[in-house]
Amino acid sequence: MNENRAYTMEHIAQKGVCMSKKINEKMSSFGVQLAKLRKSAGYTQVQLAEEIGVTRRMIAYYESESQHHPPANMLVDLAKALNISADALLGIKPLKSIPVSSRLERRIRQIEKLGPKPRQQITQLIDTFVEAEQLKQKANATG
Repeated sequence: MNENRAYTMEHIAQKGVCMSKKINEKMSSFGVQLAKLRKSAGYTQVQLAEEIGVTRRMIAYYESESQHHPPANMLVDLAKALNISADALLGIKPLKSIPVSSRLERRIRQIEKLGPKPRQQITQLIDTFVEAEQLKQKANATG
């Protein structure tokens, strides 16, 4: 049965308030979620800002009770830095677990952005330290 309903302005206003409350909760929960993810990834606001090429103040703004999400390009950069999907960052898809991005992993990403010569030098340096540590462990195990 098709039923026509008449809505009063009061009913529409109440609906609007309910919708805006939901939107406000979602928006403010974005900031809380961003701060939680940033901390679990081991970033300070300054480090995360540097990682994605913005100011610390911008990170603080979006973590606060501001009613705005970052622009799309910044969401993508944040998601990449935090090692999650943009959908998870926005709360569209649930996080199964909070990924932990270590300091070493961040350094490796920075190294990957370098030119071929510096990357090769850093790799050789790392290989030298790894080989020395392996020799030390073998010496301790046998003697």
